[in-house]
Amino acid sequence: MAKFEIIMPKLGESIIEATITRWVKNVGDTLEEDDSIVEIATDKVDSEIPSPVEGKLVSLLFNEGDIVAVGTVIAIVDTNDDDESTNTEEATTVIENNDKVEVPALDVVSNNKTENISNAGSAYSNSTKFYSPLVKSIAATEKISLEELDGINGSGKDGRVTKIDVQEYLKNRGKSSSSASTQVSSISAPPVSTMNGDTIVEMDRMRKLIADHMVMSTKVSPHVTSFIDVDVTNIVNWRNKVKDSFLKREGQKITFTPIFFQAAAQALRNYPQINVSLDGYNIIYRKNINIGMAAALPNGNLIVPVIKNADEKSLLGIVKSVNDLAAKAKTNKLQPDDIQGGTFTITNFGSFDSLTGTPIINQPQVAILGIGAIRKQPAVIETKDGDFIGIRHIMILSLAYDHRIVDGALAGMYLKNLKELLENFSNDTNI
Repeated sequence: MAKFEIIMPKLGESIIEATITRWVKNVGDTLEEDDSIVEIATDKVDSEIPSPVEGKLVSLLFNEGDIVAVGTVIAIVDTNDDDESTNTEEATTVIENNDKVEVPALDVVSNNKTENISNAGSAYSNSTKFYSPLVKSIAATEKISLEELDGINGSGKDGRVTKIDVQEYLKNRGKSSSSASTQVSSISAPPVSTMNGDTIVEMDRMRKLIADHMVMSTKVSPHVTSFIDVDVTNIVNWRNKVKDSFLKREGQKITFTPIFFQAAAQALRNYPQINVSLDGYNIIYRKNINIGMAAALPNGNLIVPVIKNADEKSLLGIVKSVNDLAAKAKTNKLQPDDIQGGTFTITNFGSFDSLTGTPIINQPQVAILGIGAIRKQPAVIETKDGDFIGIRHIMILSLAYDHRIVDGALAGMYLKNLKELLENFSNDTNI
């Protein structure tokens, strides 16, 4: 019997393990090349592992819910289609919960002690939050209780607690709550009663992560939002002029979004104080301008794929990046690297005809731009021959910012610069 090992693939530069959320195929199933075998989840994104070969699935080495290190064999496929002598009773099936496959241990050195990560998680199994084996190992070594661990605000994607968060917590453990880096204590929500006919549905894993991340962001950052209206008539007319020829030439639609991304990136280059993160009292000025685009997944949850180095891309490059990431989001094909490294985020309220909104900052960033609906309305048009009333395409931009580092003046200058860039968009722009 020719065996092929399915391994947990490398899922991103900083990701060392993933959780098996669902086996799509069962032992004995016939696989075609590229058939999805298993759904996995990391603290960055949910994904699927396809089969690179044809054959029969003869072994599943982990259960749903198990956390598996990158590079570990998770399943075996028999690729010998002509071998009918295989005894299916000899094929390995899903292991029992008490018979976990031993995974090569990842060692964490703390206070000259080495802990086996694979054995560190049992003390924290009752938590509703996801913690990586590395975080659990450090917590176990430092005798951090489950209550303490659940109270740590995570700086990772969707509020995930990282190794650095635990180390920062240990540095400030027991210090006065007046310290800027002290973790904000959790606030208990009021009890909620149910009424006749109500239906209770538990949040899925991603919705829980989003909920925790939103609460964490409002606790960490004092939010202020500024607004400005923009005349985008030139942009609307230009798009109407080029959209058909662009679709015929590139096979893709051109929306307003890439234009806003290009202008936002240029304004960030002009005002780099907004393209930063805070680490306590330290300001981290980001070298790259990586803009996240909030996108809805098919299940209604939210994800933020990132356009890397947006300020260095041409308008055509941004159009293709936006379309590619949007298509991946709709089909659940985003990879971990697609949603890492954001330094600024844009969310589009206008896609649902909302005039504007006050978005929550995507930590650890310090600002997020909201794009409102474009609508026709009467406006005063100034000319050398005097003012007159005309019909223009107007939209509202909102910038929510962290008032610890961004003041109203800086936010106002950024929005004004962005307005000027958009209103001066040339109708002769080539793409």
